Amino acid sequence: MTALVIAEHDNASIKGATLNTVTAAAKCGGDVHVLVAGANAGAAAAAAAQIAGVSKVLHADGEGFAHGLAENVAAQILAVASSYSHILFPATASGKNIAPRVAAKLDVGQISDVTKVDSPDTFERPIYAGNAIATVQSLDATKIITVRTTGFDPAAATGGSAAVESVAAVAASAKASFLGSEIAKNDRPELTAAKIIVSGGRALGSSEKFMEVMTPLADKLGAAMGASRAAVDAGYAPNDWQVGQTGKIVAPQLYVACGISGAIQHLAGMKDSKVIVAINKDPEAPIFSVADYGLEADLFVAVPELIAAL
Repeated sequence: MTALVIAEHDNASIKGATLNTVTAAAKCGGDVHVLVAGANAGAAAAAAAQIAGVSKVLHADGEGFAHGLAENVAAQILAVASSYSHILFPATASGKNIAPRVAAKLDVGQISDVTKVDSPDTFERPIYAGNAIATVQSLDATKIITVRTTGFDPAAATGGSAAVESVAAVAASAKASFLGSEIAKNDRPELTAAKIIVSGGRALGSSEKFMEVMTPLADKLGAAMGASRAAVDAGYAPNDWQVGQTGKIVAPQLYVACGISGAIQHLAGMKDSKVIVAINKDPEAPIFSVADYGLEADLFVAVPELIAAL
C-alpha cells in the first residue's frame, strides 16, 4: 500500500500545503511518494526529497507542466496511478482543479476536504459548513483524496533523504494552453500560510475605512489581511482576502476578527485558528461563540487603542 502526494510548487520550491498533505498520506499506511510535475523543476524535486517521511520523489519534467495546467498534470498522474492505493492533493485551487479529472478518468469517487484519516479506507470530512462531520468509507481500489490542510500538522520540510526518480513526461494536451496571468503583488504573508491574520467585516463601512483601520493593525502585527464575505461583496476588500467556506480556509496561530458577526460560512473558514480574538459591539454576535478572547466594543475606538498599546 503506497500513497502518492501531488506536490504543489513553483518549480523552485515546495509550497506549504504539500507538507500537510504528506502528513495525511502517512496516516494512510505504507510508503509515501511525491510527484513533482514541472518545467526545470529540479530544485523543487530536491526540496521534496528533503521532506520527512517521503520515501521516493517522482520527477516529471516538461514544458507542459510549466504553469501547472490541470489537463497536463492529470494526464501525468494517470500515467503512474496504477502503482498507488491513495492519491492525495492539497484542497487548494490547484488540487481541486486536478483531482476530479483524475477521479473521473479512473472511474472512482473523490473524497473531498479530508480532515482526519481513521484507517486506510475510512476518512472524516466536514459537511454543512463544518456543523457536522461525515465519516466516509471507500471501497475503490484507488482513493482520490483532497486534504484540508488545516486538519493536519505540516511534515518537517527537512530531515528526509528520499530518492529522486525521473519519469517520462506525458505529451502536453493540445486542448489547453497557457495565455497569461495577472498576479496581485502583496508584501504581506500569503493568507493561507500566515501565522497571524487580521480580518475585517461589513461593520467597517467602506473600503477607505477598511484600509484606514485594519492596515496599521496588520503592519504592527506583521499579519496577513483577511475579510468576511460581506465585506468582499460590498467592495471593501479584494476577493482573494475572503476567509470562509466560499473563500480561503485558514488556521493561523492568531486570528483577529474586527466587526465580523460570525456567519456560519465565515466560521467554517477560521474556527480551527489556535487563538481567536473578536472585537464587535454586538454582544450577541456568533463570533463570540468561537472566540478565545472577546471584546464588546466599537472597533473604531478599540482597534486604534489596541495599536497604541502594541
